[in-house]
Amino acid sequence: MDRTESLPAQTVPPGVGPTDPGSVLLPGHDVPLGRYTTVRRLLPQRQRRMVGAWCFVDHFGPDDVAERPGMEVPPHPHTGLQTVTWLLDGEILHRDSLGNVQPIRPGQLNVMTSGHGIAHSERSPVVHPPVMHGVQLWVALPDPARAGAADFAHHADLPGWRDGDLEVMLLVGELGGERSPAVVHTPLVGAQLEVRGSAPVSLPLRRDFEYGLLAMSGSAEVDGVPFAPGALLYLGTGRDALTLRAAPGSRLLLLGGTPFEEPLVMWWNFVGRSHEEVVAAREDWMAGRRFGTVADDPAPPLPAPALPSTRLKARDRHGGLLG
Repeated sequence: MDRTESLPAQTVPPGVGPTDPGSVLLPGHDVPLGRYTTVRRLLPQRQRRMVGAWCFVDHFGPDDVAERPGMEVPPHPHTGLQTVTWLLDGEILHRDSLGNVQPIRPGQLNVMTSGHGIAHSERSPVVHPPVMHGVQLWVALPDPARAGAADFAHHADLPGWRDGDLEVMLLVGELGGERSPAVVHTPLVGAQLEVRGSAPVSLPLRRDFEYGLLAMSGSAEVDGVPFAPGALLYLGTGRDALTLRAAPGSRLLLLGGTPFEEPLVMWWNFVGRSHEEVVAAREDWMAGRRFGTVADDPAPPLPAPALPSTRLKARDRHGGLLG
């Protein structure tokens, strides 16, 4: 049985292009992150590795951290990607090997570009809000950006608007005639959708983008498919618009972009193109080369796990092995 055959049959809604598979609901799974945080990992999955250049999606919380340290992720490396952090509740302190020390709070966006290599840590401050809730995402960098310089940007002022019962906050890319100040390297969009009423709401889309939608809170329905936190609704390409119903107060995250055709090798915190590239990144991290030092973090750097006994192979965006 191939990957397509393992997916449930779906009805393609009217107005969706012929390249679109219809709406496919992809359940996530829980993964521990540090000592005190568990995330719901929604990408990558066996059936769907990417949505545009979005190659990794973790949704965490809402967690009661009033009597706990909250997030504690010691210094660790990245290559070949951008991290995108968005909070609904709480506060996280970002430190990186470029010397940046930046708290992030709800309504603000952190974008870190690894380029050829960067290290960072993420921690709740000692005195922090009682609830932590948010998402962290990775964007695969294309050639040649993935070999470029590392960078970090914090955005406290993002485009937002209201259209009837739909409030939109644009995190990344372009949507509805607005453009985010965040720098990305492929055609991409990321937006928070907050639904204020129970009537259907609509949003224009690009037919050449593929899209995914996740509920960060509440519940929603698209094409007759209901979904809630813990799953990603893959919407494919060929859509002119998105129409959805949601429970009032629901907050959703729309992700999209042109299909990313470069094959990827993803292992631990590295996004590369070959086994040798990932091996070199791991060796450099363990030897203290390339990635720099995260100053003033209270914990030592995370050691890289052992490589698997078999050779790492590149996969296409559908999850198919190459080579």
